[in-house]
Amino acid sequence: MILRSAPLLFVAALAGCGDSGVGEVKQWMEEVKRQTPVSIQKIPEPKTFVPFAYGGRDEVDPYNPAKLQTAFDKLNATAKSGLQPDINRRREPLENFPLDNLVMVGTLERPGLTYALLRVDRTVFQVKVGNYVGQNHGLVTRITDSDVEVREIVRDAAGEWTERKAKLELQESQR
Repeated sequence: MILRSAPLLFVAALAGCGDSGVGEVKQWMEEVKRQTPVSIQKIPEPKTFVPFAYGGRDEVDPYNPAKLQTAFDKLNATAKSGLQPDINRRREPLENFPLDNLVMVGTLERPGLTYALLRVDRTVFQVKVGNYVGQNHGLVTRITDSDVEVREIVRDAAGEWTERKAKLELQESQR
């Protein structure tokens, strides 16, 4: 019985509140709106745009690839070490892929010659010592039953060519 009468008492208490305080609040809000000054900040004047005049006939085109090649040639001429890749040699198929994408899956042996089997996507390639792999002028220097050693030639932060060694290890078959 007490539980049934509790909601009725709550509704009766709410009915007693009425609208007496709402009118006073509305009146106060209207008064505050009238007394508050409206302040609009002035938008600053835009900066004057000074166009750049490009004298294309007198200067070198900044988007010309020959300009970049000229800079590389100057850099190569002043390089301290004599190490640099042979840019003019014919590229091999595995030089189109980053070294991270090459997976060693096995070896083949013929009398006097060992081949490493490298997989890219779903294609398997044979490489021997002296072949190039990877996108950083990587030369295969040694092949064993468990890995392929690669010597890469890359540019350092100063723009000089430097050697870096990498290794592709045999991957266990996935069943």
